[in-house]
Parts: sequence; C-alpha cells; structure tokens
Amino acid sequence: MNKRPRRLKDLLKEESTPTPTKTREEKVLEKEAVSLVDVNLVSPNPFQPRRFFDVEKMVELTESIKEHGIFQPLVLKEVKDGYLIVAGERRFRAAKQLGHQTVPAIIRDYDQSQLTELSLIENLQREDLTPIEEAEAYQMLQRAMSLTHQELAFKVSKSRSYVTNVLGLLNLPDEVKELLNKNAISMGHARVLSKLDDPKRIKELAERIVLENLSVRQIETLARSETKTHVQQQKTKPKFYLAYEQQLKKQFGFPVSVSDKKLTIRYKGEEDLEKLINLLLK
Repeated sequence: MNKRPRRLKDLLKEESTPTPTKTREEKVLEKEAVSLVDVNLVSPNPFQPRRFFDVEKMVELTESIKEHGIFQPLVLKEVKDGYLIVAGERRFRAAKQLGHQTVPAIIRDYDQSQLTELSLIENLQREDLTPIEEAEAYQMLQRAMSLTHQELAFKVSKSRSYVTNVLGLLNLPDEVKELLNKNAISMGHARVLSKLDDPKRIKELAERIVLENLSVRQIETLARSETKTHVQQQKTKPKFYLAYEQQLKKQFGFPVSVSDKKLTIRYKGEEDLEKLINLLLK
C-alpha cells in the first residue's frame, strides 16, 4: 500500500532535526557544524525551480551581506567534485558578486530523492517564484515522487484545484508564459487561456489582453465563445474524421484536427516538435 505523502510542515520538521547515526552529540557536530566552503566548489542545484531572480531584491540582499555578512548558512550536499546547493542560492550568488572566497554552510547528507524534494519545497515556500516557476516546481516534484494531483496538493499544503490550475499553466505557449513571467498578463488571464487548445488562438488572445487591457471576465467571455464554436464544429464533422482524430491523438500524444484536405497536429514547444518528428520518422 502506498504511504500517504508527508505534508510540507512535517517534511521541514524532519529535515531540521536530523536522525542520529552515531551519538546525538557526534551527529550534531558532524552534520550541523557550520563550515566555510570555497565558493568555487559550490554549484547550483539543477532542481532549482527559480529561473528569474528579482534584480531589486538581489541588490538589497547583496547590500545587506556586504554590510552584515551572511547570517543564515547555506545548506549543501557533498558531491563528487564539490558541493550542491540545497538551500541558499540567492545568498550564494550575492556572495560571489561581492567577491567572497568562502560562504558559511551546513553540510548534510541527502540521497537523490531527498535532495530533489527538499530543494523544490524550500523554493516553493518562497513568495517570489513566478507562476511558471511554481508550476515547473510542482511538475518536477510530481514526477520525482510519482504523485497524483491530490497527493501533491497534500504535500505542499494547497488545494487540489489550486495545484491543477497552476500545473495547467505549463500548457501555454512559451510566448504567453513569458508575458505571465513579466506580469504583462495576470494569473487569472493565464488560467483562462490555459483551458484553450489552439496555441495560435491563445497567443492572439494574450496579445489582445496586453494591447486592449482586457479584464479576466472579458477573456472568460471570449474563451466561452471559442469553446462553443469548437463544439459546434465538432458536431458537424463526419464521424470518420472524429475517429481519425482520436486514433492519431492516441498515437502521437498531441491534439489532432482532421478536416477537408487538412490535417493539423498541435504541439506546444521545440521539445514537443522534436518528439513529434521522431515519431513521424519511425
């Protein structure tokens, strides 16, 4: 029987109180002692979900470290060629920018599963992740631990509907994701657009949001109209067209539309295109 996933607060409680392997005193000295680590031996974590670092906040942090030093040590995992950051990448970046040769750090021993989980959850606690970064973090955590939406929601202490809506943002075209990251469109706009199937139409509506300053309610009205039109078109299609669409969608894993003398396969990005081409060339 699968164990129920642990909540975020339970995981952090466990992570902050290491289980002793020797005596309690030896464990504290060995694992919780703060060390000064050469910055050239420290590498960012590939499971870091944050892609954008707020320039203003980074300047503030850098100035604070310049004046007061690093109050909170980084958390690192020792690897073959040095150390991997588990928590504290912003502090690490600021220290390097200031020319620091070393950073204070606590070295902890995590297996790959723990490293992935803790790195993602540490960042999900922060409020400065963009919606897309948050969605990517959820996706990585879900894949790493083979979680359902409900299990993932329980682990990060969110509602299932919230997690599902955030994950849905990953279906948006890259150009629209960029608009969301830059706050050119809101989370509400993006959530509505993510329900649509046609990437071209999604981009057109996103451009209208920016140019015409459309509200979320206006976009919802337009999206309902899009859905209604699509349903009407599906009703008028010959049944064998619909059967082909379902067969091809199952074969390729992408939305497919069959109409008179036209076959359309919709993909979301370069990675999907490469996958599709490989399937077609088999």
